Amino acid sequence: MEKKVSFSLAYFLIAFLVLITLQNYFLSRTIAQISYSEFKVLLKERLINDLEIRQDTIEGKLVKGADERIAALRGSDTRQPKVSPDMKTFFVVRMEDGDLVKELTANGIRFNALQESTWFRTLLSWVVPVLLFVGLWGFLMKRMGAAGGGLMAVGKSKAKIYVEGETKVTFEDVAGVEEAEEELKEVIEFLRNPQKFQTLGGKIPKGILLVGPPGTGKTLLARAVAGEAKVAFLSISGSDFVEMFVGVGAARVRDLFAQAEKMAPCIIFIDEIDALGRARGISPIGGVDEKEQTLTQLLTEMDGFDTKKGVIIMAATNRPEILDQALLRPGRFDRHVVVDRPDLKGREEIFAVHIKKIKIAGDVVLKTLASLTPGMVGADIANVVNEAALLAVRKGKDVVEMKDFEDAIERVVAGLEKKSRVISPKERERVAYHEMGHALVASVLPNADPVRRVSIIPRGVAALGYTLQLPTEDRFLLTRSELLDRMAVMLGGKAAEELIFGEASTGAKNDLERATDMATAMIKAYGMSEKLGPVSYDKARPRFLDVQMAGQPKDYSEHTAQEIDDEVHQLLRDTLRKSSEILRENRAQLERIARILLEREVIEGDELKALIAERQ
Repeated sequence: MEKKVSFSLAYFLIAFLVLITLQNYFLSRTIAQISYSEFKVLLKERLINDLEIRQDTIEGKLVKGADERIAALRGSDTRQPKVSPDMKTFFVVRMEDGDLVKELTANGIRFNALQESTWFRTLLSWVVPVLLFVGLWGFLMKRMGAAGGGLMAVGKSKAKIYVEGETKVTFEDVAGVEEAEEELKEVIEFLRNPQKFQTLGGKIPKGILLVGPPGTGKTLLARAVAGEAKVAFLSISGSDFVEMFVGVGAARVRDLFAQAEKMAPCIIFIDEIDALGRARGISPIGGVDEKEQTLTQLLTEMDGFDTKKGVIIMAATNRPEILDQALLRPGRFDRHVVVDRPDLKGREEIFAVHIKKIKIAGDVVLKTLASLTPGMVGADIANVVNEAALLAVRKGKDVVEMKDFEDAIERVVAGLEKKSRVISPKERERVAYHEMGHALVASVLPNADPVRRVSIIPRGVAALGYTLQLPTEDRFLLTRSELLDRMAVMLGGKAAEELIFGEASTGAKNDLERATDMATAMIKAYGMSEKLGPVSYDKARPRFLDVQMAGQPKDYSEHTAQEIDDEVHQLLRDTLRKSSEILRENRAQLERIARILLEREVIEGDELKALIAERQ
């Protein structure tokens, strides 16, 4: 690729200095400037000849010996420059001298009078400054508008353009989203062969909205569609449309669609469209703000273009609930493709895609890795694979082993190990009992996820220990008994501290937050309260700027709110009592395994099962 060379003002300054240097050190050596008194002396001694008399100056040739005579006239005056023998000509500023012509004639010196044309000098006096000003202005405007940014290009679209073949992404690089791929294959077929659809009068959807949690591969999927169809791909973020200048966003929308029509067939992809397409409302300062103008222009452009031209609009968001309804109606983004979190099989396929770039050992089992990463999306899995490769390099290995992947998963889930953190023996003992409380309750309850690992090695920002549970399968529905068992596991650490030490510590803060959220959801959203009945009080309300307003009315009375609080408190107290009873019945195992944990610092899930079974 040829490297572009940009003109810079520094180049102009360097060239100007070089010209000045050449003039001073080379051109000035061939001509000498003398005073009028020196000129009169040289005239009388006939050391000059072939004069050209102008209106303001007199130029002529120096005769041999003139340089010595000038040096003698100047004497020790250092203010005057020296005249070398190499100087053959001279010039002098002309003064009023009525006898000059007589003296020249009397001494036999040839001279010639020249009539100067003043129009050229007058022209240069104003043309040259104007040209310099225009050139400097053009240069500054070009620099301000360079690379698609700046003042002069503020209305230009900032879309990154990938021509055919530049995306280098196909469906082989995408995994775990088979349903979304099937939905988008129709778009690929239309871009390849639009006549096939036009024959029966069918129309391809104008807009396709990719909806899903962050990191599920929405942008990668859009690029794969362009790569499979082998068409141009114009990618832009929703935030790139909005600037501080009014009207800039609308201008960029117009420019984006104009570029797309010239490059058709192509795909326009707007990432994070919620930054641009947020639902419109009444502006608190009156009038229409810049975002609403930009959204209105986008709606107008989507109504104005025809899909027969081969332009498909795709967008991605993880917050579809806040998008403007006019953007989602048929005729605009009329097809919604859900890119959800991958299931067990999908995670296995995603691991297979990412491990192609690294060297793995023979003990790596993708199905096991997929089972160890429930709830993770494609971006998380890519991070796990990268962390595993970095850990293997750090340990000096030639290949990435299964242990490296397990450590990478643990690092992503629980945080970085901090073995250098100094913990007092009392706090370390309390952490061991706390974590064993979680693990023991999880091992006893039938609906709790199995324990994978228990550790008292500090990790992350504030975690002094952790109990890692991994589900045996992907779950999409949970019953009341399963939720109660999960809450009991969360409160197992607090129950263990109260049982052994007589009181709990601040280490149960995160456990209490999670248990409280789950209990509140059970009462308010899922209708799992016998007292309140099968009623959901978690109705979604319109929100200003997606923030719950302090004075927003509820759908229920204050008496009902008090009953909800009472039910949440009672549910948490009952669950904590349940965890305490389990640990009280198994106190001997709790103390025995906690002491083992203090010695080993880490107990794997299989070892924990063996220790519990041994005592039983």
